[in-house]
Amino acid sequence: MTNTPKTPAETETLLSEVQGWKHRHVLDLDNFSREELDMVMQTAGVMLDILSRPVKKVPALKGKTIATLFYEPSTRTRSSFELAAKSLSADVLNLNVSQSSVSKGESLLDTLDTLEALGADMVVMRHPLSGAPYLAANHCRANIINAGDGWHAHPSQALLDIFTILRHKPALEGLKITLIGDIKHSRVAHSNIWGLSKMGAEITLCAPYTLLPEGLNTDSQIFPELKLETDIKQAVGGADVVMGLRLQRERQQSGLLPGIREYAQYFQLNEEILKLAKPDALVMHPGPVNEDIELSQSVVHGEQSVINEQVKNGVAIRMALFYLCSGSKEI
Repeated sequence: MTNTPKTPAETETLLSEVQGWKHRHVLDLDNFSREELDMVMQTAGVMLDILSRPVKKVPALKGKTIATLFYEPSTRTRSSFELAAKSLSADVLNLNVSQSSVSKGESLLDTLDTLEALGADMVVMRHPLSGAPYLAANHCRANIINAGDGWHAHPSQALLDIFTILRHKPALEGLKITLIGDIKHSRVAHSNIWGLSKMGAEITLCAPYTLLPEGLNTDSQIFPELKLETDIKQAVGGADVVMGLRLQRERQQSGLLPGIREYAQYFQLNEEILKLAKPDALVMHPGPVNEDIELSQSVVHGEQSVINEQVKNGVAIRMALFYLCSGSKEI
C-alpha cells in the first residue's frame, strides 16, 4: 500500500473505483467478503491522504448528522469516530448516557427513536450487551456502526488493525499473526479473527487455558489457519505481527487468573520474547495498554511498535465506513 500523497483529482478517481458496497450497517466482519474488506482498505487510504492535507476536511457528509451513543466509557474510540465524522463535515450529536434519560430507565429502542427524531442519519453505538447493535439495526432507519458490543465484536478496530499492517506489509496472505491476552472475552480478538482470516493470514491465539475460547478452531473450513497456544515462546516464534490484548482485571476476581504478576511472568511480551519473532515484526495493541503487564514498557515504546499509528489510522478507517455506508459519491 503506497504512502504517496494524492491530488484531489486522483482522490476522486480512486473513490470512483470503489463500487459494489452493499452494507447499510457495520456490525461485525463475519458477513464481509474479501472484496469488501479491500474496498474499505482502498477508501481508508484515500481518507488517510485527506488527513495529511493542510486542511483536513472535505464536504462529503455535509448536512448529515452522526450520533454517538456510548453505554460504556471510551476515550480513543469515541474521539476517533467524532473526528472522523467532523473530517467529512458531518454534524455530530454526542449523547451523554450518564446525564440522559437512559439514567432514568429509558430503553435502548426509545433512545434510538429519540435520536432519529432529532435527525440522526447514522448512530455509532457501544453497548455492554452482545448483540445490542443488531437489535438497533433491525429497529432503525439510521445506519448503525458497532463501536463494541459486550464480548462480541469491534469491527472498526479490526479494520484499522488490518489497515495498519498493510501500511507495512504488501499483503496479509501467509503472514503469521499472533494475538496474546484475554482472547475469550475480547471483542477485538473476535473481529480480528474474522477479518484477518478472510485476508489470508495465519493466526495464533495465545493465552492461559482459562482465557482461550472453547471450540473456536474446530471448523477448519471457516478458520483454516487458526491455532491455539499456551506457550508464548511458541506463539511468538517467527511471527510477522504480535498483538497484545488488554487484560481485563475483573477476570482475576472471577477466578480465571491466579494473579496479575503471574500472568505477566508467563504471557508478557517483552524484549526477550519479541526477539523470537521476525526482525521486522510489528507490535500492536488496541489500547489502553497496561504497561509491564501485557507488554513491557520498552516494547510499547520500541521501534517495532505501531500502537500510535493504529490510533491515527483509526480515524481514516472510520471516515471510510461513514463514507461507504452513507452512499455518498462526493468528496
